[in-house]
Amino acid sequence: MDYRIDATDILILKALQENARLTTKELAAKVNLSTTPVFERLKRLEKAGYITKYVAILNAGLLGQGFVVYCSVKLRRMSKEIANDFVAKVRDIPEVTECYNISGEYDYLLKIHSPDMKYYQEFLINVLGGIDSLGSVQSWFVMDEIKQDTGIPLSGLSFPSESRQ
Repeated sequence: MDYRIDATDILILKALQENARLTTKELAAKVNLSTTPVFERLKRLEKAGYITKYVAILNAGLLGQGFVVYCSVKLRRMSKEIANDFVAKVRDIPEVTECYNISGEYDYLLKIHSPDMKYYQEFLINVLGGIDSLGSVQSWFVMDEIKQDTGIPLSGLSFPSESRQ
């Protein structure tokens, strides 16, 4: 679906990034529209892929998963088949909450949640170490979380002055 967003859509997206639990009525009040056009815009934003899902951000520490590790992974060698196999395996590992294909010395950057250092050590040996294509790993342990923001910066985007309903 080819849908170009406008300034009102941006207001909707900003409001949802702050609180995805807003009802259509609450969202409509925030963007100064009635509920029907807001509902229609939401459906278009979802269908066009601007909104991919709605989630709750959980407190990892309270859930016993507050030990965060960033792990760079280098594969033994790179090919489409090996990369696809690695990605498929990583997608099935619950402790890996984010995975990025990166440039530079390493091939992938993983964000891993675990209860503690001992758990991560066993995870590294038994889970990541069990992936045949794994060449080398470098780990960074998070000592303090300074900023965590799941939102996308939306300020500064410009649109034509006309607004769609």
